[in-house]
Order: sequence, then structure tokens, then C-alpha cells
Amino acid sequence: MGRHTWGKTAGALVLAATVAAVSGCSSSDDKDDAKPAAKAKTVSVEGATTTFQDAVTKFDTDGGCLEKEPGTCWEQMQALVEPARTLRKAMNSEKSVGADFWSPAYELIDTMEKGIAVGDDKGATAIGTNRPDVFGSAHDLSDWLDKNPIK
Repeated sequence: MGRHTWGKTAGALVLAATVAAVSGCSSSDDKDDAKPAAKAKTVSVEGATTTFQDAVTKFDTDGGCLEKEPGTCWEQMQALVEPARTLRKAMNSEKSVGADFWSPAYELIDTMEKGIAVGDDKGATAIGTNRPDVFGSAHDLSDWLDKNPIK
């Protein structure tokens, strides 16, 4: 019987402490101190294009992906996909042209995403290798951006 009484007492104390803490968390002064939520930083298409093309250039000047073994080029794949994702966000917010204009670029970024979705570098000689999806599409996208500038 002692354990049962102690359990009820402990439960009541926890409940009382929780109610006191919750009721003490809010006051009218807190409303005055509230800060507005930070706005998401938007990148221009021009800036995102430059960043993406710089990543492709870096990939090329660093020698590309020469190793044939699986897993040896995963970092390079990610280094190209991340700025492509930023570019897609910038393209989505660009209002001077419509989605039809961006369709070829979206398709190339989607192909890159499909290649990276595998979760690792499958290698150069593997059946169904994902390297062309990422590296080839990145170069094709860079070429497309050169031919279709937005300023």
C-alpha cells in the first residue's frame, strides 16, 4: 500500500510542476520581445547559374572523376547536385519567364537527382552506373544555361 500512495503523490507532484511550468511560460511581455521570422534567402538565377557553372568548372579542372571503382566519386556528385538544387529554387522564383522556358533545365536537374538518389557512386563500369546521370547532365545543364541566359 505504501508504494501505491507514494506513486499517487509523485504523480500529483509531477502534474503540479508541469502545470506551474506551462502557466509560467507565457506573459504579455513575451509578445513585445518576439522577433519576426527570418525570411528565406533567395538567390537570383544569375547568381545560382554562376555558382553551378563554377562547380562544373571546378569538377573539370580538378580532373573530373577518373577512378572507376564504386564510391570514389560520391563527393564530386554531391558537389554538383547541391548547386543544381539551389539553381532550381532560383528558377522557381524567377517570374520573367515561365515553366515552359525552364523545362529542359528542370529535366536535366531531375536526371541528376535520379542519379544521386541511388545513395552512392555505383562506379564507372557498373551496369546502370549513375555517373552519366549526374556528371553528364551537369555538363549538359551548364551548356543549356550558356545558350539560355536570364539577366
